[in-house]
Amino acid sequence: MSERDYSLLGKSGKQAVELGLADASWYQSDIPRKEMKQFMQRSDKPAIRDTFILFTAMIAFAGGGIYFWGSWLCVPFWAAYGVLYGSAMDSRWHECSHRTAFRTRWMNEWLYQVACFMMIRNPVSWRWSHTRHHTDTIIVGRDPEIAAQKPISFWRLIQNYIGVMDVIGGLKNMLINASGKLNPEEATYIPEMDKQQAITVARIWLLIYAITFASAFMLQSWIPLMLVGLPRIYGAWHMVLTGMTQHAGLADNAIDHRLNSRTVYMNPISRFIYWNMNYHVEHHMFPTVPYHQLPALHERLKGDFPEPSPSLLAAYREFVPILWRQRNEPDYYLRRPLPATAQPYKDLVPDTAANETASAA
Repeated sequence: MSERDYSLLGKSGKQAVELGLADASWYQSDIPRKEMKQFMQRSDKPAIRDTFILFTAMIAFAGGGIYFWGSWLCVPFWAAYGVLYGSAMDSRWHECSHRTAFRTRWMNEWLYQVACFMMIRNPVSWRWSHTRHHTDTIIVGRDPEIAAQKPISFWRLIQNYIGVMDVIGGLKNMLINASGKLNPEEATYIPEMDKQQAITVARIWLLIYAITFASAFMLQSWIPLMLVGLPRIYGAWHMVLTGMTQHAGLADNAIDHRLNSRTVYMNPISRFIYWNMNYHVEHHMFPTVPYHQLPALHERLKGDFPEPSPSLLAAYREFVPILWRQRNEPDYYLRRPLPATAQPYKDLVPDTAANETASAA
């Protein structure tokens, strides 16, 4: 399957349906139902604590940036604010889209809406987009969230670390939605009943950005844009740094999350910003488990999973050479060994079995 059409309207998506890869039955590690229900227990306390810390830090960093404005001393404050705005909010919209961060529904929805605005991701479109990502994870032509598309464009990947392409795409889509339309790919997964809501949200956002730009012009200051908008660009690097580890270099068109997702051990600060999404095999296999339960779930199931990458650096050392090789060999991927205690991989369908032999040691 060397030729890949990542468009949701193209031939690869049709092939995925024909091969049974769309809405497939995925492998799940064996765990008693009663025990899984314990892992699925939701709680407001961890998310309230983390959200209080997050917004308190953002207010403090923004205050420092404004206080020292005009001096180089403002730089570290705006840099820290940018990471929380342009990276931490990515994990917040993600977890709240699953409605598992908080037990209380309105809390999930409130943080989801705020985080989506900061990330310039329409909350209607992205909720359905992410549902498709979980239903058809890294299935070419079906998954709208595949970051490392083959053949790999390293220049595009580098641009992502400063949020350029992502922001341009988000703004473009916001303008399309505000004009009363959906882009053709969105129309394939957003239900008819939710389309007007996506349009209304985009129009509200456009008004907020217009007020922000007008404030900057009237005050003759960059500060309004440093508070709203610009951090989405320069603060996105941590989101991309951690997010690239999720699936890069692993199998596409697989129906076993152990083949297409990666768990990585990270430092506590990155885990706070990333909200434990470094336990990514666990999250994809059991997406209804709250973020604060993922470390415990990892300990419970690690005998059925490949060995996690011991660090961010180790993960990059693992997948960057594979991405480089995939420029010429798109079927090449890393097939990580399973421990002796694990169940065998639920392999790719026969038509894509070429991937199985194109594995890395």
